Amino acid sequence: MDYGKAPASVKDVAAYVLARKGPRIAMQLEKLVYYGQAWSLVWEGRSLFEDAIEAWLDGPVAPALFDLHRGRYLVITLPEGNADALDAFAQETVDAVLDQYGNCSGDELGQLTHRESPWQEPRVIT
Repeated sequence: MDYGKAPASVKDVAAYVLARKGPRIAMQLEKLVYYGQAWSLVWEGRSLFEDAIEAWLDGPVAPALFDLHRGRYLVITLPEGNADALDAFAQETVDAVLDQYGNCSGDELGQLTHRESPWQEPRVIT
């Protein structure tokens, strides 16, 4: 089922995570946002956000979010992002991700992403 255009940005999803769980390690925040996007695509057939996610050495990273917390280990707040921009479907999905992964460390989440098929399947880099 496709619900149309994503209602929020990656910054909005990250702001929602911070509002729900409090300060997060940057790597942890990136992975929670990634899992939110993945679960939304599987469960709802739509993206939470249109921003890109890239495969970096330590796992998936959304460059638009990374630019906001670059150089910070702990992310307490973001200069951009609106947690209220998430609709009910998006909130439900992110809440489920936080219930499942919200207490995992950034390293644990990074290890999880590396065990999944997107990291296991060969990629061509041009």
